[in-house]
Amino acid sequence: MKLEEVEAEDNVSTVVQFVLLGFSELPNLQGFLSWLFSIIYMVVLIGNSLIVIITRLDPALHKPMYFFPANFFILEICYVSVTLPRILFSLRTQDRSISPLSCATQLCFFLVLGTAESFLLALMSYDRFVAICKPLHYPLVMNPKKCHQLAAGAWLGGMPVQVGQTWQIFSLHFCHSNQINHFFCDIPPILKLACGDTSVHEVSVYVVVILVGAVPFMLILVSYSKIIGTILRLPTAQGRTTAFSTCSSHLLVVVLFFGSASITYFRPTSSHSAGTDKLLSLFYTIVTPMFNPVIYSLRNQDVVAALRRLWLQT
Repeated sequence: MKLEEVEAEDNVSTVVQFVLLGFSELPNLQGFLSWLFSIIYMVVLIGNSLIVIITRLDPALHKPMYFFPANFFILEICYVSVTLPRILFSLRTQDRSISPLSCATQLCFFLVLGTAESFLLALMSYDRFVAICKPLHYPLVMNPKKCHQLAAGAWLGGMPVQVGQTWQIFSLHFCHSNQINHFFCDIPPILKLACGDTSVHEVSVYVVVILVGAVPFMLILVSYSKIIGTILRLPTAQGRTTAFSTCSSHLLVVVLFFGSASITYFRPTSSHSAGTDKLLSLFYTIVTPMFNPVIYSLRNQDVVAALRRLWLQT
């Protein structure tokens, strides 16, 4: 595809249109990938929507411990919809061009929703901490008004920072190439196209990742260290098993999301490899949201019971 560039005032060519290379290195698998990602998208939409519908319809699930997961599954639908429709469009039409404005919009939504996911995972661990470690205070601390305020903060809290970071990145001049070696507009491959030294921008990315990723992750670790200590002091084995079962699914999701995302964003830009970045990004942007409903439903007896009741009513 022809590069679209214009000459800047300082005689440095500036990119006016990007090309998302995506999976162009696999020309013989374009049809298969289109079919595969279509199925994955349907599974994500149906699976996450089903859990949200169940938590709304079943009175037994009208509790704070299911309020935050319901928000989380709505978020997963939005999160996947930022990237997958664009992937499917490129695979089916072979049109990989994307304007800087569209690229910036996609990156901004991706970062804002990723930040919201990080905050929601931290809120879910806090909810479990209060429920297990301070059960007598749970109805007071996690009242409906407080839950709605916390959820709103998770959804909107990262917006100013991530909008500012997106503006900062796209205020750079891009002159090396217009080809983004990725399947969506992400920070590491975009910085590779920037002119000059981008070390200051890399540092700012690390700072933001620490604020919106590492800090919530540390809060999750602190919460679970206290939760595990409390569970181990429970007098009966059945009580310990029940408590662990309510936390294990959340812990697995935390490990999958934070593990793959931290490897992507904490490495220096110079050490990034396109193949590794794509694989890791596929994992936390598509694969994990696809399996999250299964992880939560199969590990939670209340959700399984609600699914059975819904099945019997249909």
